[in-house]
Amino acid sequence: MTAAILTGCAAPRPAPVRESTTPPATEALPSSGGAAGPAIRQEGTHVVRPGDTLLGIARQYGVTVKDLTAWNSITDRNQIQVGQVLRVVPPGANGNAATGAATQPVPAVTQPVPAVTQPVEVVPGRNGGEMPGGLKQDPRGGKQPYSDEVWASLRPKANVVPTPPPVTPAVPEPDKAAGETSWMWPANGQLVGTFDEATNKGVDIAGKPGDPVLASAGGKVVYSGAGLRGYGKLVIIKHDANYLTAYAHNQQLLVKEGDSVTKGQKIAELGSTDADRPKVHFEIRKQGRPVDPLKYLPPR
Repeated sequence: MTAAILTGCAAPRPAPVRESTTPPATEALPSSGGAAGPAIRQEGTHVVRPGDTLLGIARQYGVTVKDLTAWNSITDRNQIQVGQVLRVVPPGANGNAATGAATQPVPAVTQPVPAVTQPVEVVPGRNGGEMPGGLKQDPRGGKQPYSDEVWASLRPKANVVPTPPPVTPAVPEPDKAAGETSWMWPANGQLVGTFDEATNKGVDIAGKPGDPVLASAGGKVVYSGAGLRGYGKLVIIKHDANYLTAYAHNQQLLVKEGDSVTKGQKIAELGSTDADRPKVHFEIRKQGRPVDPLKYLPPR
């Protein structure tokens, strides 16, 4: 009986059966750099792959780099390792597990930036070349030194209309000499400076501040302002296709661009702007080149 009891106790009994919920599957990714085992990607995390950067990961999941560094206690943004598991949701969010929604990468959208073309305004200078036309008073670029190239680039552009070639060759227009023109002296003061193409491109006439400055001939005002260094307050009048006159160093301008003026009309008041004494600096330019005004003005 004792043997039977012992034999019964030693007989195998069936193991109890217990139901349990199967745990969710996880994604195993290979580790790199000799890691001890594969990196496990859980919901709400990202496993660093070759070529990943914090900025790229942040854009992928719609978060900021600042958040990523804070959530993962990263001190050096350049030191992330392939296979490293990074949290891409705030601590405690667990990939929005409370709502059953998983974190989804946010696709990057690149939109072309339209090119904007701004008009460039060129400001005239001072020292030879072409008289400017159609210029605006007080140009945005400020004053610039005079140069032949700047003046030539600012030459008024006329509308060119194609015409048939002439039947006979054109005869060059002879220079207008004193006595053959209708020029007049722009001021009544003493002549204190004469023409020298290298150093003085016109004549200087002394006077008192406020003395009238007169248009030497009729024409259209193409510049009235103070944008040319060394000329002070300046008026430029276009008389025809060939001739321009300039009146510099005024203390006050009485005409504006686009005004039509007549011979002898008061266009400014004599002054000393950008000059060492009160005077009017007077220039005559033919086809853009300065000429000696004394060859055009009537003798005194």
